Amino acid sequence: MNTVSLVTGGNRGIGREVGRQLAGLGHAVVLTARSAGAAQEAAAAVGAQPLRLDVADAASVAEAARWVGERYGKLDVLVNNAAINYDTWQDAVTADLAMVRETAETNLYGPWMMVQAFLPLLRASEHGRIVNVSSAVASLAGLGGGTPAYSASKVALNALTRMLAAELRDDGILVNAICPGWVATDMGGPGGRPVAEGAASVVWGATLPDSGPTGGFFQDGRRLAW
Repeated sequence: MNTVSLVTGGNRGIGREVGRQLAGLGHAVVLTARSAGAAQEAAAAVGAQPLRLDVADAASVAEAARWVGERYGKLDVLVNNAAINYDTWQDAVTADLAMVRETAETNLYGPWMMVQAFLPLLRASEHGRIVNVSSAVASLAGLGGGTPAYSASKVALNALTRMLAAELRDDGILVNAICPGWVATDMGGPGGRPVAEGAASVVWGATLPDSGPTGGFFQDGRRLAW
């Protein structure tokens, strides 16, 4: 059977391009979005299988895991790409904490639920890979003010990456946080590098050999400071 890869937030931007690149490598790609129509449109464009999925909804995540299990019996690659609220208009001292909580539901708890729900299928793979799409703003070494909801959620996602990598090492499942860089997407805005370049950074993490790193933070295959 082909390598089975699932990409969350796959209806546009980096997620959609990651799906396209993985499909080009021969993966059976499941491309997800909160809207069934958006998932279908994106999947048709890149040669993937669409699936409606809201990573912030436990029932939706459970249903997605059931569907993938019945269709494929395993999952080789989980790309936790879905993210919201790049809140450039906020600072930490006056942040809307309701938005901070909302952001964490998708950017942190969403990937966490996905891993828990799909872990039996990842363990059924001989080469399990989990890629948490992070950001350079999550590096504590360079962290400053601004984008508090987004930055805090990604810092926490990096911490989750480290914990999962340690706990899943004996299962042979590699878990890494990948920064795609500043990319010209709806979230990133104009001026960033081409989407294909940012997606390639993520695909690198999704296609690591069994001897590859785990528990790391990377961009374009190069380690970033935590």
